[in-house]
Amino acid sequence: MSKIPFIVSTDWLYKRLDDPNIRILDATTFLRHSETGYYDIWSGKEAYDETHIPGAVFADILNDLSDPEAKYPLTVPSREYFTHKISKLGIGDPDTYAVVYDRGAEVDNSIASADWASRLAWQIRYEGFENVAVLDGGLPKWQSENKPVTNEVNTYPQAEFTGARNDSLFSTKEDVKRALDDDNTIIINSLDPETYKGSKKTYARAGHIPGSVNVFFGNHSDPETKALFDDDEIRKTFENIGALDPDKKVITYCGSGIAATWNGTILNKLGQNNVSVYDGSLTEWTDDPTLPLETED
Repeated sequence: MSKIPFIVSTDWLYKRLDDPNIRILDATTFLRHSETGYYDIWSGKEAYDETHIPGAVFADILNDLSDPEAKYPLTVPSREYFTHKISKLGIGDPDTYAVVYDRGAEVDNSIASADWASRLAWQIRYEGFENVAVLDGGLPKWQSENKPVTNEVNTYPQAEFTGARNDSLFSTKEDVKRALDDDNTIIINSLDPETYKGSKKTYARAGHIPGSVNVFFGNHSDPETKALFDDDEIRKTFENIGALDPDKKVITYCGSGIAATWNGTILNKLGQNNVSVYDGSLTEWTDDPTLPLETED
């Protein structure tokens, strides 16, 4: 089966709803920033039960597809754990393809981004299943176009997960430490400018990883239509920091490795294939007082 795009439109998916080889995953997860700093996160299972795209199954990133024993929430689990869970949702067979969607980045925030969907798609690609796409605009855009929804629960046949883990997509704290002095690596902070500058403290310490450049993950889509801006417009943002240079490696990070995957997926869409995500991101980095941070006035 030919490779599908990294990001697909609602019309693209609508035309393929009846394809027996498609696997549609609802990755809805809810996040709300709290007044005390760190955010609250909860599963989108109840929202899925109320309404979803026909044929979709629910993929619980928070409770089923993250490491249940990790120190930090939303940590990538072992390959064995993840592939067991995701194959039960029908992902893995080489003659199928998957589309992942969500309901947006944050609760009570107009940010347009499919970062929960991109997080799950990135995890799936990391474990070696390449034929997975993110739905541009997610369920909000789908519903605004009066495309069909349902509350009927669906299941797919359990798959046999194929492929091998692609370690080039994943960065650890040690990888980022080594990249601090590497001119051939560009480190992108995917959070809002206030958090990047250090004027807003969400994590254990305020600021950003030294030398990292700020590309806010919420700037790539229209907050009204939820659709991505044209490639030419988005391309300028990344070209200005050299992130589309094929001779450079890019590491993206955010707070918990979610928004970072949206920047990573868009970079992939624009042709930059040498992109990895720092899974621990600022949650892990700021928790280690020996690691440096920069702030800006």
